[in-house]
Amino acid sequence: KMVVTVLMVAEKPSIAQTLAEALSGHKHNTRSGVSPACKVHEYEGDFYGQKAWFKVTSCAGHVYSIDFPPEFNNWDRVDPLTLFGAPTVRNEANPKLRMPKHFQSEAKGCNYLVLWLDCDREGENICYEVMDNVVPHLSSAGGQQQVWRAQFSSLAPVDLKKAMASLGSPNKDMSDSVDARAEMDLKLGCAFTRFQTKYFQGKYGDLDTNLVSYGPCQTPTLWFCVKRSDEINAFQPESYYTIDVQLSKAGKELPLQWDRGQVFDMPIATLFLNLVQDDKAKAVVTDISQKEDRQARPQALNTVAMLKMASTRLGIGPDAAMRMAERLYLDGYLTYPRTETNTYPKNFDLQGAVRAQTGHPHWGDYSKNLLQIGLSRARDGTDMGDHPPITPVRAATEGQLGDGFRLYDMITRHFLATVSPDCKFLKTRVNFDIAGEGFSVTGRKVVDPGFTAIQRDGGMDDIHVPDFTKGEAVPLQKVSMGSHKTRPPSYLSESDLLTLMEKYGIGTDASMATHINNIVERNYVTLETSGRRLIPTKLGIALVHGYQMVDNELVIPKVRANMEKNCTMIADGKAEVLPVVQHCLRLFRDKFIYYVKHVDLVDQLFESIFKTLENSGRPLSRCGDCNRYLSVVDRKPVRMFCKTCNRIFKMPQNGQMKLYKELKCPLDNFELVFVANKVGKSYPICPCCYDDPPFGDKEEQGKHWNLNHPIYKKYRPAVMSCIGENCPGTLCLDVDSAPKWQIDCNICLQQLSIFEDKAHKIKATSDFCEECGSVLLDVTFNKGKSPLPDGGTERKACLACDDVFNAHTVSKTGRNFFRRNPNAGKGKGKGKGKKGKGKGKGMSEDDKAEERGRMMAKQNKK
Repeated sequence: KMVVTVLMVAEKPSIAQTLAEALSGHKHNTRSGVSPACKVHEYEGDFYGQKAWFKVTSCAGHVYSIDFPPEFNNWDRVDPLTLFGAPTVRNEANPKLRMPKHFQSEAKGCNYLVLWLDCDREGENICYEVMDNVVPHLSSAGGQQQVWRAQFSSLAPVDLKKAMASLGSPNKDMSDSVDARAEMDLKLGCAFTRFQTKYFQGKYGDLDTNLVSYGPCQTPTLWFCVKRSDEINAFQPESYYTIDVQLSKAGKELPLQWDRGQVFDMPIATLFLNLVQDDKAKAVVTDISQKEDRQARPQALNTVAMLKMASTRLGIGPDAAMRMAERLYLDGYLTYPRTETNTYPKNFDLQGAVRAQTGHPHWGDYSKNLLQIGLSRARDGTDMGDHPPITPVRAATEGQLGDGFRLYDMITRHFLATVSPDCKFLKTRVNFDIAGEGFSVTGRKVVDPGFTAIQRDGGMDDIHVPDFTKGEAVPLQKVSMGSHKTRPPSYLSESDLLTLMEKYGIGTDASMATHINNIVERNYVTLETSGRRLIPTKLGIALVHGYQMVDNELVIPKVRANMEKNCTMIADGKAEVLPVVQHCLRLFRDKFIYYVKHVDLVDQLFESIFKTLENSGRPLSRCGDCNRYLSVVDRKPVRMFCKTCNRIFKMPQNGQMKLYKELKCPLDNFELVFVANKVGKSYPICPCCYDDPPFGDKEEQGKHWNLNHPIYKKYRPAVMSCIGENCPGTLCLDVDSAPKWQIDCNICLQQLSIFEDKAHKIKATSDFCEECGSVLLDVTFNKGKSPLPDGGTERKACLACDDVFNAHTVSKTGRNFFRRNPNAGKGKGKGKGKKGKGKGKGMSEDDKAEERGRMMAKQNKK
């Protein structure tokens, strides 16, 4: 009987391993594939009655990302308006992972493909990215269905085996909805962001953000925060008054509640006070009532509820909580954490989930008791048809989970609470009459703690009320009038914001946390960590108010909610992709044109809040065109500008800047600027050449210094190829680093310290090493400190091949190919010492790296 080959693809390497272990019974072999990140697990088994050889591998998230073609990515040359009609391309999400080639290679000789991607819209989209690379390379399966989709919500072996036994097909509509949203978000987000970033950063120096970004989800999220801020600022406090009465009974002081609550008129409050303060007035008991009340157990946990609880109870932000929950899911401790459903499916094994917790040291006994008395029926909720609620899969302790235990603890206790009885308590209310005014006191006694016994912050304390009899007259101990002022609402907490986003349809359960994190990262709001409250910055407030002055629909949730509804219609198969995308882009293109035309309204607002570039920079170096001083703005984005020429120059974003010896660039006469970063790497730059490179590819702007530029040939001469792994850069001599000489890479952070303080002068010569192709260094050593065997002070040699030079070279940033031990080897690698340039037998790691570095240097010379 023919053996078929089945390729199974998961979303992450850890899921692939878990899957292989569960379905093979731990009888699988593991090997490497084309991708350095994704292993391939293989085992024998059965596939629909046929003998099969299974290959289980994974991707690492999305295989592709959407972007504009390179010709549309130059901000200076592309009109943002053209982006609405620009073509898009799919690029590899992470080229280093080589995912397309990995799948193409593994697909050869396979008959079937089983997709184990996460069961949501994004996962469905990744299914089709995988299929694009696998299906064309599949072998025939005799006309049978070749592509299958597994539906699962937990990585527990029993659930994975169930999913394998009931495979379905991938959903093209759900995948298309993701593509539609991605294209709309890319085009309209980039158009607005590019325009307003260039416009406002070209005029103001203290915006304190690299991007003045617009996002169809991010901006309405910010609007909620600014709206609350506006309400706080517009709030006018009002005085109100209360009548405060206190009794004493059985040695207990009892403050009474006034039935009227409060009044806002002081004369009227004074009138009531005088009535109650009458010498003859007593509190007469008019009614005593007792009734059993209950607090309902919580609903099952969906994503938004989980994020809100993590923020309010644990002080963990939504973005961090989401990452933590995903980690717990990948490790097999939780069900899938992205779900909108908050009711358990009928076939959900609640008994099994509780039973899995019976051995836990904290709630094991509680779980056993629950099973003995019987689980309470979980509260009804909404079944969105995606995944079951978030529940624990297996028991875990703090020692196993580390930081993730706090979230796991919260989720597990909540799950047990959902199947526990309600909290029952006896509520007592005593009503009093004082001079015709009604007052009361309320107490409670817990009868059955129910779910509050397990859920943190859910516990209820008894409030004791002494025994009274109807008609009893109790003397007043204290009577006063309280004066208070109404308070403004608080700033939105993360929990409040999630509630609003869910209510108005901004983002999905999977993306809400990201949108909140974005407005914090963009410096539109600051997070008050003590109460997890979001306070808009002046930039965030100015942007929202500016949008409202031009077009209120740019910020209110309605427009984005409509986009989400349209995407849902695509996912449900009720709408086509092209009409939805075209309609949305046409709508926002018109809004963009109107915004650009009226941006001066926003500008007037910015003028009243922010400093112009002229008022926020400090003079540093002279312009090569007008010979006036260029000013540098030190706040991000760091840039220089010339008031006279009205020109802005992009500058490195990390490092201190100062004038470089008043030297000028030979190409354009601009004074050179010296940049020194925190790791000790420093270099001169010409502001004009850095902003508009005269050598090399324009796309390389700002990424590194170009070795063909005359200032680097003179002040940072090339020595050899960088020894950093996968770095195409060149190690250059820092002529300004004396007496502690160093060599820096022009691209990465690789740094070499050479000769400690022994060298007086070092010069890069025009000669090359015959052995490895590196530039020879001419070194003059300090008298009395020379490391040369004969005590000489001068030597011209190769840093890599000369024993003495090599022994006095140390990497500052990690492993390198230079020997750290001066006595570790002799000669220039021709068979002496540690095997020299042999084929690798007996070579140390340092020697292997040395060999690699020499080969790179030779290639660079060619």
